[in-house]
Parts: sequence; C-alpha cells; structure tokens
Amino acid sequence: MATSIPHRPRLLHPLMGADLGTLLQVLGQNGGVPLRYWGHVALALGAAAARSPFAAYERGMMARSPAPDSPNPAPIFIVGHWRSGTTHLYSVLSQAQEFAYVPPFAVGLPWDFLTLTKLFRPILERALPSYRFIDQVQVKADSPQEDEIALANMQAISFYHGLYFPKKFQENFDAGIFLDGCTEAEIETWQWSVRHFFKKLERQQPGKRLLIKNPVYTARVAMLKAMWPEAKFIHIYRNPYVVFHSTRNFYEKLFQELALQPFNHIDLDEVVFSQYPRMMNLLVRDLAALPEKDVVELSFEAFEDDPMGHLEKIYQGLDLPDLEENKTAFSTYLDSQKHYRKNQYQYSQDGLQAIERRWRPWIERWGYQPPQ
Repeated sequence: MATSIPHRPRLLHPLMGADLGTLLQVLGQNGGVPLRYWGHVALALGAAAARSPFAAYERGMMARSPAPDSPNPAPIFIVGHWRSGTTHLYSVLSQAQEFAYVPPFAVGLPWDFLTLTKLFRPILERALPSYRFIDQVQVKADSPQEDEIALANMQAISFYHGLYFPKKFQENFDAGIFLDGCTEAEIETWQWSVRHFFKKLERQQPGKRLLIKNPVYTARVAMLKAMWPEAKFIHIYRNPYVVFHSTRNFYEKLFQELALQPFNHIDLDEVVFSQYPRMMNLLVRDLAALPEKDVVELSFEAFEDDPMGHLEKIYQGLDLPDLEENKTAFSTYLDSQKHYRKNQYQYSQDGLQAIERRWRPWIERWGYQPPQ
C-alpha cells in the first residue's frame, strides 16, 4: 500500500479516552512512537491523568450498584464483516424505543462517560466530528456507535491497537479479532471490560435491551453466547466484490487518521483477502449451533430494497415485541437517509478476478455477481 510518510493523524486521538494503565501497557508493548507523534501521546497521557478521579469514582459507583430486581434481557448483536451494512442496520434499529445502544461519548470515554457527559456535554458535543471520515455518515450526540474503540481504551486486546501501532500490526490484528496468542488472563480481562461497559450503558439507558454492533464480534459469536446464553444475533452480508474495495478504503483512511507509527510496510490487500474467509468461517460455524429463534440473516441489498419488510422479518424471527409501535420511527429515519450517497469505487478486471478467486465460496454461497 503506497502512502506518504510522515502522515498526520488526528491530534484528538481515540487513546485520549484510555485509562493510564491501558495506555501505558499498549505504549510499552508496541515498539515506541516516533518523535513527531509525541504530542499525541502527551495529550493522551494528560487526558488519562486528568480523568482518573472521574474514572475511579465511576468504577466504585458501579461496584456498589445493587443487582437489579429484574435484569435486562440479554443483548442483541449485529454482526457481519466490515462494510457489509452493519452501520445502516444498526442506525435503523436503534430508532426503536425499546433498544439501548452505544452513544459517541461512551465510545470515547468508556471509563467516565456517565459523569463527564453530565458535567461537560456542551464541550463534548463541540468536539464531535460532523461525519465519519470513512463514509460521510453523519455523527450526532445520539448517533449509535460500535463499541470497539471503547474496549480498546479499557484493555489491550483490540485490532485498533494494530491501527494505532502498525509496527506490530499483525500481532494486534490477529489478537484483536481472533484472540490469537492471547492468554486466559487477557481474555478474562476483555470479558470483564465488555460486561462492565454494557452494565454502564444499561445504567445510562435503564429498562432497555442493549443493541450492539461490532464487526469484530463476527468471529466471537460462540464466546458471546457463552457470556449471555439468551443473546440473539442478526447477521447482515453484502456483495463481497463491494466489501473488498470498501474495506480496503476503510483501512486506508483509518491508518491515515489514527496511526502513530509508519504503516507503508503493510500489504493491505492481503490483510483484507485473508481476514474475510477466516471471519466468515467462524461465523458460519457458530451460527449453525444457535437455536433458530436466536439468529436472523439477511443481505444488505435486500434490506436496502425493502427495509420495512426485513424489519418485520427480524422482529418475527427473533420473537421481538413492539414492531407496530416503532414503524413510524423507522419510516421517519429511513426517509431522512434517502439522499445519502454511498462511496463509489472503480473496479478493474484483474481486481475482480482476484476477489472471485480468493472469495469464491462466499460469492457462490450468496449468489453475487461482479458489479458493473
């Protein structure tokens, strides 16, 4: 992958939401940061130190919280490879009044968002970007987000650490998605972080069922089902030819925005080619073991063509209540998105043939054709 070096990552880096322990751990294990990025590290360290009293307070508050008399239903997880339509589906479903979801401030400040959003919400809102830089999806203070950056700020297992520290990209990437090389203690820490974060979301949005979207969970359905035996899953898939180009674009932009080390050594095409079948094989294996009432699968293209019909399929397939009560909210949101324009890509014949060769089983499984 060609890139100019040095690049300019965003100064307000996501690591500014990490706790000091996690920040020092990931800095120590990932080979150092060049001098030109020390300002980013200094800001992250300063933010972690300044927030530590709030983080300690919230952790103690959560530890002292009594167990609810009637626990919330287990989460519903939206899974699927990156750029397969998970964000669009998540945004639509989050309009339902019965769902809690991950708001932007919880992503950026997982240790202390309950307190800091009350004290500094106007300042935090001004710091939000207007759009996601990967696809121009609008970002508001109540826009649903995936939880991976939050978890990357709470412990050391996350593919985002490979994006922040490309010198050890592959190790972080394989651990962050497939848990390769992770010790039992590290996995337990990740599980504790997920549970802790979800409990805070439930405290912030009481009485609602968590709706969670994270492509990483595509490779962890079995683990999540063991953690929440009543959890349900929605898998959305998309034309693999489009997914390849969109995912490559996704990584290119993330490296430019987030990398604190040079990244021109990474063969990005090979990263995308190899991760997709491994993730999808794990997903197919894990979904096959689920009860029929706990999983729904749909294509992005079919959902885009008939969203209300597929929302009915989701509600019926997962035995969810309240579809009729939410139809107006769903329709209003869908109407607001009619002018959104997806990223467009140029497809070479050689590129399409390479995708067909590497991802043939998935192209044939869902009956897709190369885009025109």
